[in-house]
Amino acid sequence: MHAQVTAVDWAWWIGLLLGAVPLLALAVWHSNDVCHCAFFALKRWRRRVRLPPGHMGLPFVGESLWLLWYYKLARRPDGFVHARRRRYYAGGHAGDVGVYRTHLFGSPTVLVCSPAANKFVLKSSQDGTFGIRWPAPELVGLSCVVNVEGSQHARLRGFILAAINRPASLRAIAEVVQPRLVAALRSWADKGTISAATEIKKVTFENICKMFVSRDPSPLTDKMDGWFAGLVAGFRAFPLDFPGTAYRHARACRKKLDTMFREEVQRRRREDTASNDLMSGLMEMEDEQGKKLCDDEVVDNIVSLVVAGYESTSNAIMWAAYHLAKSPHALRKLREENGAVSRDKTGGFISLDDIPSMKYTAKVVEETIRVANVAPMVHRVAHRDVEYRGNYIKQSLFTCVLGYTIPKGWRVVVWLRSLHTDANYYDDPLSFNPDRWDKPPKPGTYQVFGGGPRICAGNMLARLQLTIMLHHLAVGYKWELLNPNAEVTYLPHSKPVDGAAMSFSKLSSV
Repeated sequence: MHAQVTAVDWAWWIGLLLGAVPLLALAVWHSNDVCHCAFFALKRWRRRVRLPPGHMGLPFVGESLWLLWYYKLARRPDGFVHARRRRYYAGGHAGDVGVYRTHLFGSPTVLVCSPAANKFVLKSSQDGTFGIRWPAPELVGLSCVVNVEGSQHARLRGFILAAINRPASLRAIAEVVQPRLVAALRSWADKGTISAATEIKKVTFENICKMFVSRDPSPLTDKMDGWFAGLVAGFRAFPLDFPGTAYRHARACRKKLDTMFREEVQRRRREDTASNDLMSGLMEMEDEQGKKLCDDEVVDNIVSLVVAGYESTSNAIMWAAYHLAKSPHALRKLREENGAVSRDKTGGFISLDDIPSMKYTAKVVEETIRVANVAPMVHRVAHRDVEYRGNYIKQSLFTCVLGYTIPKGWRVVVWLRSLHTDANYYDDPLSFNPDRWDKPPKPGTYQVFGGGPRICAGNMLARLQLTIMLHHLAVGYKWELLNPNAEVTYLPHSKPVDGAAMSFSKLSSV
């Protein structure tokens, strides 16, 4: 009798476990989404508005773990967006809705990923509809050009454009960067085998340090390189300030960079010395009232500009070398064009005047930037409720509108990568094919540098550095990947797991 009671008790508990646990898990999974949807509906109950389709994921972490799974474990960075498109595809004329609700980086978020939606958000930053919100703005710098808005942003952006993106500036930069770059290529050939990711990053960082802060290679710049690497790793990490997390390490690296650059700013002010570099230019900037940037503003901006100047560019150069090693037809055409340019030069260096004639090189540059997707997303925040539906957009607090509402205060992630890897816009989008640039891309489908009033201020500098490196590689060297089928890691930036290890040597004709 006792055995029968025990068996019944066990059956009851097992039944409860099998029934209650799935129900509890289901309740937890939907609780975050239900709460946000309910709060949205109650606050706007007088208006016929609705959130974009999607799901908010788990409480607190939302879908950040799911995003991390696609990027880090599955190594399918496009899978996160593709999963939403498959689930919420509207069908018929509507097709992909282009906007989805989710919960990322600790905040309720609207993900936008269509040409029309991306363009709307990027363009609307000008009228104050959307502002800036990085996942960890203190890492980027609270007073840097990336984070500030309004007149302060316009003033900083104008200075940066004049310093690094105007023809006169680019002409000078082309002269400055080539000697160090050519010397680096010779040293790679002497080594015979290199990690392209490491070596390209090193020479690009050295050139940026020289141009921006007048620093030559030294033990200190080696430390700076490590600190910047730790800082960048925290940009897309979940903002958990616990020991051992990427975010905690990034904050420590940022503090060291702040200390080092602040000491340099104070030294220049104390000794009343100036250099012909970006830091001194920032220190001398004045607003309409003659007020200069304070030390914190100079430091915030120089840190963000050094990161922007070398991290994404070196990554793009690495991918150019990687794809050309796998594309002998493209490399042959690149060699032919650059060989013709080189024959007309004395001293081996090219100038800004040579670049307009390098038509095929320009195609390789654009294709590299498209395929590399070194900046897969940009971050915004809605300053007010915004109604959106495809090309029909209306903003209102009182009228009934159809479409989807991006709520005030929600983060907006503009997923640039989704456009460049979409077969609807590019044939065989994951393949490297410079000849596709014989025709311009479909309108709105090429947003590698963002768009609107905050389009990347250094886009021409990045193109220039890529062009110069491609020229010297093509006319003087040959290389071969040691592991052409190596897997790719996507955080914090995409690169082969072996760092694009390759054999590297001079061309026999050189």
